[in-house]
Amino acid sequence: MDTIRWTYAFADRPFGRLAEAHAFWTAVTGTRLSGFRGERQEFVTLLPDGADPCLKLQGVLDGGGGAHLDFFVDDVRAFMAAATGLGAVTVADHSDWAVLRSPGGQPFCAGLWQGEKVRPPVVDGSRLDQVCLDIPPAGFDAESAFWAALTGWDLLTGSRPEFRVLRPPAGQPVRILLQRLDDDRPASAHLDLACADIGAVRTRHERLGATHVQDGPHWTVMRDPAGGTYCLTGRDPGTGALPTAVGEP
Repeated sequence: MDTIRWTYAFADRPFGRLAEAHAFWTAVTGTRLSGFRGERQEFVTLLPDGADPCLKLQGVLDGGGGAHLDFFVDDVRAFMAAATGLGAVTVADHSDWAVLRSPGGQPFCAGLWQGEKVRPPVVDGSRLDQVCLDIPPAGFDAESAFWAALTGWDLLTGSRPEFRVLRPPAGQPVRILLQRLDDDRPASAHLDLACADIGAVRTRHERLGATHVQDGPHWTVMRDPAGGTYCLTGRDPGTGALPTAVGEP
């Protein structure tokens, strides 16, 4: 397996609401927009000052959007071969980057590493540092095994029975949370932010146009102005770890 050099979290939002997504997520992460790319100018990277980016936005024409992961490597072809050998399917092959789908239906991308190495900083007590893969119960074990083998990262028991964590090597900006759903709805994904104080971050996000959806044991589900759901989680934004009392490694 070609070593993953850098990982991007990708927020997919309805094309017609991209301006709302851009305004919200640049404010939340303390970033600015790159130039737009793609046939419809649907892709954009959020650029932090003094660090390398790890968040991108994409306008989608179908559905309400969600999230996916982009893995940047030295050899895209080798990574694709390894991924398909583990059961992934190639959706689109653009030579130097590709769209794939996990055996359980989660889309992800592979791209050529451009030398990124400096994580974006904590901004106003939070850091976007996690993509949560929401997996139907029947495929949870198989998907956990797939993502662990694909990344080569440590697979850890989560804070609750329905969670597993893929912890990347030090310096990587985005980790993966695997969540077992309660029902058999299609696989999906969403963004998570680690927050020093969920209440304070929620207040700030609501001022920026987000709305509260529901609360969990140590997380709060929010909806951004473009309609995408994401979570504020009670984790250390510096390390990504939960408080020791909660029990996550």
